[in-house]
Amino acid sequence: MKEASWGYMIILLGVVILAIILLMQRITVTSEEDFYLGREVMEASMLDAVDYGTYRLTGRIVMSEEKFIEVFLRRFSESVANNKTYQIDFYDVYEEPPKASVRIRTSSGTTTINSDDFSTNIDTLLHGILETIHGQGELKEN
Repeated sequence: MKEASWGYMIILLGVVILAIILLMQRITVTSEEDFYLGREVMEASMLDAVDYGTYRLTGRIVMSEEKFIEVFLRRFSESVANNKTYQIDFYDVYEEPPKASVRIRTSSGTTTINSDDFSTNIDTLLHGILETIHGQGELKEN
């Protein structure tokens, strides 16, 4: 009987450790995931929102604010999982020069431990400026 109780205790300890590891993984992976996903989505959205008609006529790089927000939300929503709640806030979206600041607030729900409820909210702030390696140069008028 003594060996059987030790076996049960080891199995119980393994289950508790596994639950703690899953809880910590859910909190720590979210921050990295949001940063890299947000960075890639912001870069692609800024490139998609460039107004090429204005660029052809004047040589200035101008971004459409409405198109940037629309494309950002679409790309971000296609890439995330449904097990978390996201709140996306846009700050300082400038059309010329193209600049945007985005806050992604992630909430992975509430967790109960010993009748204490706590929730984790992780904020990821992203700032992006669209730059080009080409000079503006002078435009020739026809």
